[in-house]
Amino acid sequence: MSTIEYVKFSEINPSDFLPLLNKLKIREHLIQHELFDIDTVTTWMKSKVDIDSSFGCKIRALKLDGQLIGWCGIQLEEDNKYEIAIVIDDSSWGYGIKIFHEIMSWAKAIGHEEVYIHFLHTRPKYKFLQKIAKKVYQSEILGSKFNTYQLAVN
Repeated sequence: MSTIEYVKFSEINPSDFLPLLNKLKIREHLIQHELFDIDTVTTWMKSKVDIDSSFGCKIRALKLDGQLIGWCGIQLEEDNKYEIAIVIDDSSWGYGIKIFHEIMSWAKAIGHEEVYIHFLHTRPKYKFLQKIAKKVYQSEILGSKFNTYQLAVN
């Protein structure tokens, strides 16, 4: 059975993240942005380390059987809501639900009452999230439309 590791960003080499973050299959489901280079990926990773040290947040790189497959975490949005983020390589999409449940256990341990998850409107709606969501609605973030799920942490 495959093993998922949740690793601090400080333990990951920026050059390992570079091809993953620039992969078209991943980028098509995120807010549009310029391709990363080694300097911008290093800056991005530092921002995630800073978020990880913030109250109520936890950010981790994801490894599957020792191979970097993405990142996940809980981060604070501008309007004082906590967002769940899961960004994984398409070859590992089947592990998303397991990662989601792990993050929800973090949210509970941290003491969050609710969290939000945003999926770009181009992605299909997730029936399992619709079933457990307190509310599902369209939102706009940085000019992009999202399907947002408001989730109770219990």
